[in-house]
Amino acid sequence: MSAELPAASATPEETVEAFEQIARGMTWSKALYSVVLFLFCLAVMKTVMTLIDRTMTRLKVEPTVHKFTRSCLKVLLWIVTGLVVAGYLEFPVNSLVTVLGVIGVALSLSLQGSLSNLAGGIMVMASRPFAMGDYVEAGGVAGTVHEIGLIYTKLKTIDNKIIFIPNGEISGEKIVNYNKQEQRRVDLTFTVSYDADPEQVKEIMRQVIGAHPKALFTPEPFVRTTELGESSVSYTLRAWCATEDYWDLYFDLLEQVRAAFDREGVELTYNHLNVHIMKE
Repeated sequence: MSAELPAASATPEETVEAFEQIARGMTWSKALYSVVLFLFCLAVMKTVMTLIDRTMTRLKVEPTVHKFTRSCLKVLLWIVTGLVVAGYLEFPVNSLVTVLGVIGVALSLSLQGSLSNLAGGIMVMASRPFAMGDYVEAGGVAGTVHEIGLIYTKLKTIDNKIIFIPNGEISGEKIVNYNKQEQRRVDLTFTVSYDADPEQVKEIMRQVIGAHPKALFTPEPFVRTTELGESSVSYTLRAWCATEDYWDLYFDLLEQVRAAFDREGVELTYNHLNVHIMKE
């Protein structure tokens, strides 16, 4: 005779009594069928997980997203398996669901910060604003993406520090990805004396760009006068390059333009004050 299932609002005493009735009515054949049902559910679970893995591999899903989706699905399948077996054994499933709901609410209240970071991690994985190896600014920190986790994202700084940034902060702030595009532009400004010939200054800068093997000429480099200051003239240089060559081109142009100015007698200026003493 099967035990009567208690309502979802059953008291703990009623639930314990229902479990005792089910235990007293357990037979060897029923126990055997329960084991067979459990093994069948495990086989179905394994088949589903294999199909999910193959599908995500074929679609080239981000490894972190793949891992997260697989973990969530596995937990869900275990819960379904437990409920199926419990239902066959005539356990009070409604009460179990109620208890799980109460536990879930308690955990959500005690782990609000972690859940916020988890939600941020899901948003980061879904929107994919950056990938492993990208150099980004996120959460007020700049560095190379070392690992994308569910709770934290790890950035590796240029001085070889690993910084853990909560995903809740990343998803709620501005993200700058320096590797998303194939090309980047180097911008440099040089302040030159008014005594220098403007056309000579610009030609020197163009020659330096033209001689550099990593500078691109589509889009065309930009060299123009951009400011007439109180004691100097500002010339701006803009040159394009492949993203991975950005820093090489940046520092090379900075050094080579300075060296070319020195060879041609072009004076670079700085903030200074000239005092002229007039004798009566």
